[in-house]
Amino acid sequence: MRSTFMGLETAKRGMFTQQSALHTTGNNIANANTEGYTRQRVNFKATEAYPSLGLNRPQIPGQMGTGVEVESVQRVRESFLDIQYRSESNKLGYWESRANALQKMEEIMNEPSETGFASSLDKFWQSLQDLALDPTNAGARSVVRERGNAVADTFNYLATSLKSVQGDLKNELDVSVKEVNSLANQLNNINKQISEIEPNGYLPNDLYDERDRLLDKLSSLANIKVSYNASGGNALKISEGTATVEIVDDKGKVLGTLVDGKSQRVSEFSVTYRKITDENGNITEGLAEGIKIGSKSINILDFNSAGKISGLIDSYGYSETLDDGSSVVEYGLYPDMLNNLDTMAYEFASEFNAVHREGWNLRDYDANKNPIDEFDKEDVDFFNVGSNAKGAASTLSLTDKIKESTDFIAAGRKVDGNLPEIGNGNNAVSLSNVKNDVIDIGGTNTTLQNFYEGIIGGMAVNAQEAERLTKNSTVLRDSVEERRQSVSAVSLDEEMTNMIQFQHAYNASARMISLQDELLDKIINGMGAGR
Repeated sequence: MRSTFMGLETAKRGMFTQQSALHTTGNNIANANTEGYTRQRVNFKATEAYPSLGLNRPQIPGQMGTGVEVESVQRVRESFLDIQYRSESNKLGYWESRANALQKMEEIMNEPSETGFASSLDKFWQSLQDLALDPTNAGARSVVRERGNAVADTFNYLATSLKSVQGDLKNELDVSVKEVNSLANQLNNINKQISEIEPNGYLPNDLYDERDRLLDKLSSLANIKVSYNASGGNALKISEGTATVEIVDDKGKVLGTLVDGKSQRVSEFSVTYRKITDENGNITEGLAEGIKIGSKSINILDFNSAGKISGLIDSYGYSETLDDGSSVVEYGLYPDMLNNLDTMAYEFASEFNAVHREGWNLRDYDANKNPIDEFDKEDVDFFNVGSNAKGAASTLSLTDKIKESTDFIAAGRKVDGNLPEIGNGNNAVSLSNVKNDVIDIGGTNTTLQNFYEGIIGGMAVNAQEAERLTKNSTVLRDSVEERRQSVSAVSLDEEMTNMIQFQHAYNASARMISLQDELLDKIINGMGAGR
């Protein structure tokens, strides 16, 4: 037979449960502007009905409810939207870093402009054409030397500036790698706390929020795959467990485990660089050549995924040693631009020097201004250039002879096999025509101007693509974030509605207790001995 005080217990449970719901509502309101906070809800569960099954159960027509209790306080979150958000954040991290690198490159190249390399080269060609009109004019010769020096200085400036930004990209890459490891350690610490709390039957919602916030940040740096490991003990079925974070490629293939949720261990993430030994025997770091996750080494070409780190590697540059070990191939935005400038500087200087050596300078005439014997003529180079293209843009300069005197500028050239008379400017014309000569530049037969225009055009196309995809990725990520916030963010209007709803339920349960008091008072004082 049910207890006389059963109604009191039922009402008490109602009050306590609605009070818990009010507390949760208050917590939601308090954290309405907290970054990464996910709104929470109280899951109600009816308590076990009376009577329970047994041989001595009372014979009554059906079971009676005994009230309500809080089953759990759960986050309102959609995991599918989290996966979508991290995917878009990963793409944005890649394109954003690439767009920033290309923007800096465009600022250095500064084309088209009055101060760019193309303008400097055009002025050099024009000075040679002016010299051809008056080859003995000291002023015209001086202008040619100054314009030639400006071309060399511009090559030097471009190469030095690009290398400086490339160094900044490496520093940013190293900082991003440290950030990955920091986030991994924080995630592992949260895993440890979750594994201690969940087996006791609790849901550590605040820890879940912090973990998701860290995973969101990590997804912008590297392409990650997150899986969850159930906790033991008395863990609730809806508990999320510890998180295992793996680095994957663009096809989802696992490259390595960064955070192991089962063993609660962290593998260090690092980028390895090719070792370069300089002329003095000093060892420095070159381009990226691999990735390490713990003890596992990954070829840089297999790290073909999105994320900020991948974007920085593509910009800074990476290298691959051919299978036979014969050579190292370099890839990346900045290595490509530097290699193109080196190739252009080397081929430009080599072709210009070849034409210059065929000419006659003012020192190739005797005191009577007659040309000396061709076998006695000194072949003078205009530019200093090494034996190969490597580093040519950084080191290009005028030769000592040209610096010493403008007399060594070879403006004259033989005419129909005859030695040039003083005042002959045919070689100056030939030198100015180097601009339009079709030569082998980097394995392609083209002119210097077309080659340079191709470099600048390719850079512009890459920059436009990166900017466009950055905007697209931003729009897509923000769109997913809006959908995610519509599910998980705190709505003050909704919370106020819930507060009123739970308040009315609380008041009704309190009124039930008052009613039970009146009923008991009637029994005790109206029917019993105290009457």
